[in-house]
Amino acid sequence: MQSDEPKVTRLFSHLEKDGNQLKHHPGSVFGSAALLAGNTVGAGILALPAVTLPSGIVPSTALLFAVWLYVLISGLLIAEVTLNRMRVEGRPNLGFLSIVEGTLGTFTGRLAGGAFLFFHYSLLVAYIARGGDILLGGASHLLGMDGALPTWVGAIMFTSLFGSILYLARDRFVEKLNSIFVVIVVFSFLGLVFLEGTQIHPVRFLFQDWRALPGAVSVMLVAMFFHSVVPVIVSQLEGDIQKIRKSIVIGSSIPLVMFLVWNAVILGSISPQIVENISSGETVFDPLQFLYTHGAQNILGVLIPVFSEFAIVTSFIGFFFGLRDFFQDMNLFEINQPVPRLPVISLVMFPPMSLSLINPNIFFGALDYAGSFSISILGGILPALMSWKQRETDRDSNNDHQILAPGGKITLVLTIAIALVIIVRQILLMSPQF
Repeated sequence: MQSDEPKVTRLFSHLEKDGNQLKHHPGSVFGSAALLAGNTVGAGILALPAVTLPSGIVPSTALLFAVWLYVLISGLLIAEVTLNRMRVEGRPNLGFLSIVEGTLGTFTGRLAGGAFLFFHYSLLVAYIARGGDILLGGASHLLGMDGALPTWVGAIMFTSLFGSILYLARDRFVEKLNSIFVVIVVFSFLGLVFLEGTQIHPVRFLFQDWRALPGAVSVMLVAMFFHSVVPVIVSQLEGDIQKIRKSIVIGSSIPLVMFLVWNAVILGSISPQIVENISSGETVFDPLQFLYTHGAQNILGVLIPVFSEFAIVTSFIGFFFGLRDFFQDMNLFEINQPVPRLPVISLVMFPPMSLSLINPNIFFGALDYAGSFSISILGGILPALMSWKQRETDRDSNNDHQILAPGGKITLVLTIAIALVIIVRQILLMSPQF
């Protein structure tokens, strides 16, 4: 006999007191998916065509789907680990690093903290270098001083401008400002795709070099990385498994579609002569420079720097907050009161700015290392290890374990193996003697 009582699917409820009443504020699948998608779409999309050009449209499209499936599975694993950890601790708000430490121990938690630190600094270095270059180019053009200023000026301009905003403004204002920037990114992206889409050469879809695919994996991982926001989504949706799964699938699919369209439009509009020059090593392909050369005299000349700069800024803001909160949680200054803003912000800003000054062309290299090492650990090895341990522990204790990722141990083994292959490949590339 079936019960007519509604089935409770959530782990807890978000309740807020309104006068003499308690009001329920459940999170929505749409809102959580939008948060995930907004966190994913950023500066990684700018580098994508540069690493997919050697393989061609069809092979890189297949790889994009494969990388999306990998990050989707690992994202579901993080959601699974977060959900079960919340159930054990009875706390609705848990950060990723605290989940790692609580599941795998203090030593592994510190290793994860090192990978987290390396990842955020690598991306901030890349964003300051590239964002400063674009900002300097726009300022020089407006002042009629094209090429007159050294490249390091751009990094200082970028850090000074956005560092001042992040230092002076409150978090709520920055969040609203970032939402405006995201809207700008979306509309400028649509404009670029529409205008550049008219330049596609169908013959470009015939070029295929599947052997060139491995070089694009790390940047694709950076472009699609959303895992740091998964614990927030689990909390927003009150531990509701079905809602969590839907939000992660939908939220990660939106950036995938954007990346596929962007990749096809850029690679499809490149002439065979340009491809030949790049293949022979005569030139290095820069997607933004390619677009600007095509459309400097029309509206493309406006959309390109707008899209690229604000895509970088939205990513920069997110990683700034992530690293700032990391240092505040560590309490490096050993004081029992709110940490002063200036020392923390200086610790976040100045190291990556200094590296970008030393090497202004570090953008692609920083993305490559971040994807190969940090994301392989944070978004591949650790989620699988945590899930494996949780499942074994809950089985031995006869606890009810919620599973979000399909495939059992085969999925966990493959997730770890793929991450290890990516790491080993990058190490071999760094060590020619092997």
